[in-house]
Amino acid sequence: MKNDPIRIGINPISWSNDDLPTLGGEIPLSTALEEGKAIGYEGFELGNKFPKDPAALRSLMAGYGLDVVSGWYSGRLGERSAAEEIVTVEKHLHLLAENGCKVMVYGEVAHAIQGEPIPLYKRPRMRTDDEWKRYGERVTEFARFTLSRGVRLAYHHHMGAYVESPDDVDHLMAHTGEDVGLLFDSGHTYFGGGDPLTVLDRHIARICHVHCKDVRPGIVRLARNRQWTFLESVLNGAFTVPGDGVIDFAAIIARLKAHGYQGWLVVEAEQDPAVAPSQRFAKKGYDTLRSLLDRDAVREVA
Repeated sequence: MKNDPIRIGINPISWSNDDLPTLGGEIPLSTALEEGKAIGYEGFELGNKFPKDPAALRSLMAGYGLDVVSGWYSGRLGERSAAEEIVTVEKHLHLLAENGCKVMVYGEVAHAIQGEPIPLYKRPRMRTDDEWKRYGERVTEFARFTLSRGVRLAYHHHMGAYVESPDDVDHLMAHTGEDVGLLFDSGHTYFGGGDPLTVLDRHIARICHVHCKDVRPGIVRLARNRQWTFLESVLNGAFTVPGDGVIDFAAIIARLKAHGYQGWLVVEAEQDPAVAPSQRFAKKGYDTLRSLLDRDAVREVA
């Protein structure tokens, strides 16, 4: 509902995966937008099939009555300066700002292995406080720039990257300024070894964007025990949509509402659409979140 402070969006990864183009690569963007709108979603995050021109993107989304939620940016502050990153982000940031986005999803890809045939335990790590301090300074400087353009950086902790575990998130938040927002991803939190509610409570003041991803614990355990890569974990079904796994989204939404969160809940679950049909799972994710939001709204009125 347009007047709700919390809105429900989706990532096109439910239909086609940018990291694994063979997963849904044949599904046209129009199918994702049509089905997403029919289900009830108010907006989409961007993917590789969306226009890169601001006016073309605005026209496309208006035709479906959908908003642009945000878009992933592959950053490399782990290996280059904020000044270099500012030059690189310019076009993408302009695309988001011109389409009304309030946040930009920042994914650190320097030395990341999320798309590589390398077991997750071999991910990059920062070993010293000095490394964290220098990295945090670069992220903060970069975030100040994006915010000057009206778009807050939403840092995405992610499997296979420097910031994966709850300890990594703690270090990142401790070494960055308030201009740096946190993207809370329930599925990556669980897979990264954390309890989603604990991490949410600890950093809720910095959370500016939320990815709602459920997990299948048995597959997550296999991924760790068998030393799978991130993409092997995805292909074997580690992630799913809200309502199809074990994460307590009722508690997550209650915490966010109690804190006064105003922003998007984005269904984003990497799956193979041949195994998990896109429309059916996208609807399950939406229905789960919508029912929880509506239930809380009824309680508040009562």
